[in-house]
Amino acid sequence: MGNPKAFLEIHRQEAGYRPIHDRIHDFGEVEQTLNTRERKLQASRCMDCGVPFCHWACPLGNKAPEWNDALYKGYWERAYRLLSSTNPFPEFTGRICPALCEKACVLNRFNHEPTTNREDECAITEAAFREGYIQPRVPKRNGKKVAVIGAGPAGLAAANALNQMGYAVAVFDKNEAAGGLLRYGIPNFKLNKAVIDRRIAVLEQEGIAFHYGEAVACDEAFASRFDAVVIATGSPTARDLKVPGRELNGVHLALELLSQQNRVLAGIEFSKDELISAKGKDVLVIGGGDTGSDCIGTAHRQGCRSVTQIEIMPKPVEGPDDPQNPWPNWPRTLKTTSSHEEGCTRRWNINTLEFLGENGKLTGVRVQEIDWEPNPDGGRPLMVEKGEPEIIKAELVLLAMGFLKPEHPAYPEHVFVCGDALSGASLVVRAMASGIETARKVDAFLAATIQ
Repeated sequence: MGNPKAFLEIHRQEAGYRPIHDRIHDFGEVEQTLNTRERKLQASRCMDCGVPFCHWACPLGNKAPEWNDALYKGYWERAYRLLSSTNPFPEFTGRICPALCEKACVLNRFNHEPTTNREDECAITEAAFREGYIQPRVPKRNGKKVAVIGAGPAGLAAANALNQMGYAVAVFDKNEAAGGLLRYGIPNFKLNKAVIDRRIAVLEQEGIAFHYGEAVACDEAFASRFDAVVIATGSPTARDLKVPGRELNGVHLALELLSQQNRVLAGIEFSKDELISAKGKDVLVIGGGDTGSDCIGTAHRQGCRSVTQIEIMPKPVEGPDDPQNPWPNWPRTLKTTSSHEEGCTRRWNINTLEFLGENGKLTGVRVQEIDWEPNPDGGRPLMVEKGEPEIIKAELVLLAMGFLKPEHPAYPEHVFVCGDALSGASLVVRAMASGIETARKVDAFLAATIQ
């Protein structure tokens, strides 16, 4: 702990976002960066607590006090070595992680000014790439082959760990490039896809073989080709909304828009009939989570007329504390993202009744305000009608209501499941942690057979 008084003398400073009038006209990353001096000052605020709740809260077990201290002292390479000892891809989490560690930071409890761990780890990793600290490491092979199905964060983390253990790793993915939802679900304005490509290039140089455009099934024939198989296919089935009018032209699942827009930016062309565009339209986003927020930002950049976001659940508490989920746990408080700041009408306790249209095209959505009452039998509260039905004008509806937890058949003992494919949709950082844990299970399973 280089400066024991820093947390008293230096306030939390975030890099912030590019101006709204500038960023809504492109898909460049919205988040800015601090200069080196300011970044080191922010790192100095870490108190190296006797009980590091940041370490406890992070699914990867990141050692924030150690690498913040190294950053403050200017030991950038050491900071990266400490960071990458627990986190294989800090350039991803440094951009898109909700930073569970920061909510568990003692400074968050003390004055709601936690250490800027997420931004610090991004800065450390960018410096590591820039200065050449990140070089391919090709391990000695042990003669065993492992297949990883799915190149999302869980699959990449498992593949990376297994490769460094000495296994010959082959990654199979149905898409044309690696990344999973990192590439096809998260907009470029949050995560530039060149960041993914840069890491994949390193993994390829380290010996991992990537096979794209192959939607393989983990059947007996496929599994028999490998000593172990890791299934990391995520939770691909989005929760749909089966109400009258669902078939109308203009009602889409959120990932249909997000993945298509990312592919367009990658140079892939779509026909006029295939293209989903918010240009000149009133857009309604159904679902109040991060995916819904990503739809809002994308709609603005496509030139929408307006955006409304509705959520069936009650409005979260406006914090910063959550009495129902107190520190050091994650507070379920109202979240306002960069996309929300760009303009959006937000409403809660709204139930969708029907999609309305003319000549097969969406024109509006009939909704109704509802309320929630305690269930006398216990369990989920009961939804009750509150207001009169109303119509929200919309020519484009995006369904962002989460994903269904996958179901799996019984697999042979050398087949393992990880990430969202195992747990259902969750955070990127949890998927990565699951991938690493699964790699250790694979290693333990195969250890007895390695001569």
